[in-house]
Amino acid sequence: MELKNVPVAKTELLIRKPVAQVFEAFIDPEMITKFWFDRSSGRLESGQTVQWHWDLFDMAIDVRVKAIEANQRILIEWGTDAANVTTVEWTFTARTDETTYVSILVGGFSGDADKIVSQALDSMGGFSLVLAAAKAWLEHGIQLNIVADRF
Repeated sequence: MELKNVPVAKTELLIRKPVAQVFEAFIDPEMITKFWFDRSSGRLESGQTVQWHWDLFDMAIDVRVKAIEANQRILIEWGTDAANVTTVEWTFTARTDETTYVSILVGGFSGDADKIVSQALDSMGGFSLVLAAAKAWLEHGIQLNIVADRF
C-alpha cells in the first residue's frame, strides 16, 4: 500500500467549562493527572521538557513543549525515540463564556504505510478517550480511569 497523503489523527469535543479552566487542565500536572496519566515532572511551559508517567504500564515519555499560547494552543513533540517523534497540537476555542471547543491534531507518524495508518488510528482513539475523560472530570468531577482501563 502506498500513501498519497500521510494521515493525521484529529479529535474534537465541546467541554462545558470556560476556556481558561479547560486550558489550565491540560498544562497543570495536578489537574491533567485526574484524567490522563499518573504523574508529571512539571507544568507545561514553552521551551521546556517534562516527563509524563503511566505507572500502571511502567512507562514514561519525554514531552518537549514547542509552543504555549495561553487559553488558545499547546504544541508538543513526544516519542519513545528520535525515529518515532510525533507532534500533538491542542487548540482551545471559547464558544461561549462557559463552553470550550477542544481540538487535538496529531501528526508526524513514521514507518511503512501500514504502520503509519495504525499509528494514526491508535492516536485518534487514544486522544478521543483523553477528551472524554477530561470532559467527565471538568464538568462532573468524575475520574473515569478510562485511559488506564483501555489496556
